[in-house]
Amino acid sequence: MRYYGAVYRPPSEAYSLIVQVTYGCSHNTCAFCGMFKEKNFRIRPLEEVLEDFRIARASYSRVGRIFLADGDALIRKASELEIILDTIRELFPECERVSAYASPISLKVRTDEELQRLRAKGLSMLYMGLESGSDEVLELMRKGHTAAEIVEMGKKAKRNGFVLSVTAITGLGGPELMESHAIGTAKALNEMNPEYIGILTLVVEEGTPLQQWVREGSFKLLTPEQVLDETYLMMEHFDCPGAVFRMNHASNYLSLRGTLNQDKELMLQQIREARRSMRGLRPEGWRMV
Repeated sequence: MRYYGAVYRPPSEAYSLIVQVTYGCSHNTCAFCGMFKEKNFRIRPLEEVLEDFRIARASYSRVGRIFLADGDALIRKASELEIILDTIRELFPECERVSAYASPISLKVRTDEELQRLRAKGLSMLYMGLESGSDEVLELMRKGHTAAEIVEMGKKAKRNGFVLSVTAITGLGGPELMESHAIGTAKALNEMNPEYIGILTLVVEEGTPLQQWVREGSFKLLTPEQVLDETYLMMEHFDCPGAVFRMNHASNYLSLRGTLNQDKELMLQQIREARRSMRGLRPEGWRMV
């Protein structure tokens, strides 16, 4: 396969065929994010994309899952995405799932009819970053959208038949906004009620505005104890029946997994125990983005 620059994918796409249909991220100004900084956003030529799929078909006997990279594949013209999906169906009849990152911008510009056609042609799962349900945190971190706007686009994805996976980041508001971040994030996720929820923990990346703020002292990082307290508060306010919950990313101090709401009390108990003993946590030096 031919890749331009660093390629990022969700953890659950570790064994997927990854093909870049766009380069970079259409927003790419979030203060905490170091992804895609080495390239400007652009649409990859369609024939190159289709050629990569033909190369993959000649190289692999079976492809069960396909992830359309980079950071915002859905912003490509709907007609071109339909051609890509038609090609996937023709070349990989065994493929069980096609997925992509989606942003509030790309979901907003797609009509319901366009989304329904893309879903019918095989795009089945979308990953979206909420990051926080607090507008103060989102503004601070230059997300470019309010929580209500992100929630509405998440609802739009679900309304048009997509499986939705949404991520948020503990510690993103620092100590000052810890409570509003935790409660607001739980509220936003409750409103969307995605099929999957992924919780990461803030890691300061090289070269980001956040790194500069930490160095200057204008942004304070949460201690591991505070991260657990914030996670507990968030979990207390979750009401997402049936959502698969995962907090097992390499950035997390504590690993949690379960299904909401049935495993909520068990996960709260695990957080309480971790907070009491401060044992079983990932060491700081082992955490990574």
